[in-house]
Amino acid sequence: MTMRVVLATRNVHKVDEVSRILHAEGIDVELVPLPADAPDVAETESTFAGNALLKARAAAEVTGLPAIADDSGLCVDALHGMPGVLSARWAGRHGDDAANLALVLAQMSEVPDGRRGAQFVCAAAWVVPGSHEHAVEGVLEGSLAREARGSNGFGYDPIFVPQGYALTTAQLRPHEKDAISHRGQALRALARAWASA
Repeated sequence: MTMRVVLATRNVHKVDEVSRILHAEGIDVELVPLPADAPDVAETESTFAGNALLKARAAAEVTGLPAIADDSGLCVDALHGMPGVLSARWAGRHGDDAANLALVLAQMSEVPDGRRGAQFVCAAAWVVPGSHEHAVEGVLEGSLAREARGSNGFGYDPIFVPQGYALTTAQLRPHEKDAISHRGQALRALARAWASA
């Protein structure tokens, strides 16, 4: 039986990606987008898991449906783990991917190749109204390229090179990216927890 679940995002790329990953795991869900009139949730927590739970709780409360939310970002070693939870608004305006990416490239312009390590981190949360909640995390290790390459991803994908790869995550095909991505790892762990609940 297909379960209706609200996905706490307005990012259409993320809806596609989450749907793809959950269906590949055999989770039979109908993802319902966050209603247009749902209030924005301030991401006030200092961790990805904390922010994911805030968003999932709010989506479940507004819709009365089980909710999935995630919070993810880029953690750069040379920037002491930043932009981290501020990744989506690193350049000042939430969701300005081009400006965020350009700022990180500028901040890293003088950093030598051997010190360009970074991680993509994703926390995924699942909240069932009046019942239970669960959060898990996925991490993809890699490094930063010196220029944007590829058009298959979003956010920082064009500058992130996964460990062991020569291509950026934006140069990988969707199923290749899903197999290794931080979001794929977190959602697969969430799917396992869901299946055993």
